[in-house]
Amino acid sequence: MAERTLRGMRLGSQSMQSEEGVEFADRQRAQYRTADGETFDVIFSADAELPDTWESPKTGRDGVLLAPDGTPVDIEIGEIKAPRTHWDMLLERRTRDELEELLQERLELLRARRGGGERLGA
Repeated sequence: MAERTLRGMRLGSQSMQSEEGVEFADRQRAQYRTADGETFDVIFSADAELPDTWESPKTGRDGVLLAPDGTPVDIEIGEIKAPRTHWDMLLERRTRDELEELLQERLELLRARRGGGERLGA
């Protein structure tokens, strides 16, 4: 059993790498305030574009970016596009007449498979 033990430092307890010669990246501190008045700081890279809102790590509420003087930054709200549905995308590819024709073809095929050509729902 004694032959299997590792001698020296415990594994994972301390780093063997020193911080000598390490240059840290430039950083900037952004301050945010939630609606209930809580302020919190977030560290970003110096060349990063700061987001207008950020979620508080403590409460989960959205905070608004504060200017260096402590006032909230004006958020520019762009044009909000309505989400496209599957129907909208389908109408971009085909006309209603083409869709009606395809529907009739598929219904005829289904009726032929069922045998007899009876109408569905009749």
